[in-house]
Amino acid sequence: MSEQTENKARHIEVTAADLPLHCPTPSQVLWNAHPRVFLAIEETGEALCPYCGTLYTLKGGPRSRHH
Repeated sequence: MSEQTENKARHIEVTAADLPLHCPTPSQVLWNAHPRVFLAIEETGEALCPYCGTLYTLKGGPRSRHH
């Protein structure tokens, strides 16, 4: 997410480089639109912000955990 996006975006694709994921992201124009909330996206491949409703999807899908 190298370019700035508006907080009006309702779907944003992120990569592993963007983890840990939080909303709003630093690239969003109105980065202080609501309190920063960290979103768990690794296990399911997607996360919904409880404040603004933006849906984030992880490019490549969920990350598998090896124990």
